[in-house]
Amino acid sequence: MTDSLLDDVKALLDKDFGDDRILKQIFRACENNEVISNYERNYVRKLAEKYLGKRPEIVQTQIPVIEKPIVPDVNLSEIPSVLKPQILQSTSPQISYSKSKNLKIMLGVSSIALVIIIAAVVSFANISDISKTIETPTTSNSITLSIQTDLSSYNKKDLISISGISDTSGTVNLSIENQSNELVWAEQVSIKNNGRYSTLAIAGGPGWESSGTYTIKVDNGVDTKSNKFSFTV
Repeated sequence: MTDSLLDDVKALLDKDFGDDRILKQIFRACENNEVISNYERNYVRKLAEKYLGKRPEIVQTQIPVIEKPIVPDVNLSEIPSVLKPQILQSTSPQISYSKSKNLKIMLGVSSIALVIIIAAVVSFANISDISKTIETPTTSNSITLSIQTDLSSYNKKDLISISGISDTSGTVNLSIENQSNELVWAEQVSIKNNGRYSTLAIAGGPGWESSGTYTIKVDNGVDTKSNKFSFTV
């Protein structure tokens, strides 16, 4: 725990600035070397900037860069060309003067020609079916982002458990606005390897003076989602 945070808390308590209960809680956490949430740190920092003449800290938010997916080129297999049916020319049979022999020869030639025509039609039909089944693969670029609270309503000084999912990497920016669309809480939270994030916030402090419907938001640099809960003073 840094000495500057403890000094700021002491100065605010001595000059009676801010919420006395929250400042004493932070003071005890500093002395006992306990974990202090980002909300409590930001609360002390804002009071120190307002009443103790501290310079505001500039926080640079790194927005994760989403690389554009590369769509692979699709190589369609070449469809072999249809070979034209070849009609074999056979040597003309010896034709006798008998009418029955001439009729048999004509029937034989007609049957061969009919078989060749049927085979060509079937080949064209099969190639047409193959060309219809070839489809170009598609890709999806949807982004998954969600935010939720453990309860739908809170009273003053309650702990709000916030969690959600983001399929981006890096961090997400969380914020809470009151019924007048005024920012009353904000925090930047890291995304875990499984795509989830979570944190805690205290329902109270500057901007929480009125009961009503409050809005909680999440921004991952690509998309923004929000949810609502009720707050009672």
